[in-house]
Amino acid sequence: MGVDAARKEPIPAPVVDEPHGAKQETAVFAGGCFWGVQTTFEHMKGVVDATAGYSGGSAETATYGQVSSETTGHAESVKVVFDPAKISYGTMLRVFFSVVHDPTQLNRQGPDVGTSYRSVIFYTSPEQEKIAKAYIAQLDAAKVFPRPIVTEVVPLKAFYDAEEYHQDYAEKNPENPYIQICDVPKVKALKEQFPELFKDYTGRK
Repeated sequence: MGVDAARKEPIPAPVVDEPHGAKQETAVFAGGCFWGVQTTFEHMKGVVDATAGYSGGSAETATYGQVSSETTGHAESVKVVFDPAKISYGTMLRVFFSVVHDPTQLNRQGPDVGTSYRSVIFYTSPEQEKIAKAYIAQLDAAKVFPRPIVTEVVPLKAFYDAEEYHQDYAEKNPENPYIQICDVPKVKALKEQFPELFKDYTGRK
């Protein structure tokens, strides 16, 4: 996503959400290049771990070179392990739609074009499916965005970790022009719009 990555104000909170739970949950999101998606979630309190990877295709085609061919069915995705006692799934969706990406862009995010950059919520439970679909309907009904949301809501069949050099790419390469233009604004917007959720993050230990 480009310089207009983040909205100036957060979108409304979801009406339908989950109660606080005691066990860790896993959520998988796709919203453009996984570098920016990963680093944004890693800066959120309640997130235990975020891993860049691929979802939507087969294990045999889950490599960066093959996914980049736009023929494998994969989307660049991020698997987020979170503590629902500290952050709800609905709150994560709110951040996903507010600062992580533009959910009205079909098969692209800013300068990145192709189905591997499409917007997808891969749900891991019936509850996540219900919350995600209800939230999209809520936002569309309120006309929060100038265009309809095109985010897919589909069950997670598999997640394949991306190559190690993609993990924490934004933290490892802070001066990269792409990171500066596309991803730093997302983390900045998270800190400004959701200060109660923001935490410092410097990379995996």
